Amino acid sequence: MAFFLGLVSIAALLYGIGWIAQNNYLLTFHNDMLWATTTMFVLIGLMHLRKPDQLTYMIANFMPNARLLVLLSGVAEVMLGIGMVFSETRILAAWGLILLLMAMFPANINVAVNKLPPPGNLPAKPWYVWSRLLFQPIYIIWIWYAVFGR
Repeated sequence: MAFFLGLVSIAALLYGIGWIAQNNYLLTFHNDMLWATTTMFVLIGLMHLRKPDQLTYMIANFMPNARLLVLLSGVAEVMLGIGMVFSETRILAAWGLILLLMAMFPANINVAVNKLPPPGNLPAKPWYVWSRLLFQPIYIIWIWYAVFGR
């Protein structure tokens, strides 16, 4: 949910800047969505790289080397997020982020099922932890619309 609020806030801010500056590039929702996606995935990816040990608890016990998985997902989030900005890499980056979100979904299920706290000191209430599962498809739709909905 916090990630979604970040996406929406950044996109709205960029649109507002475009409106004030009368900048047609920023008055295009797809462009604002692309930059919001880049910003949020780069930020979350850097968090994965900076503090991987704070996220390893989310990985199910049967998965090997949780720390390495967190680090790899962080690198992927940064690289794919940046790839969204460039027209030459945008489609590949979009598919990569969609696949990454699908691959990370079991970690969010693990958090909900095992009543673990969500990352980032967010509310550990069951409604919040379970609601995070509903946002994963929304992120996929967001990426899809930003890239393929033109």
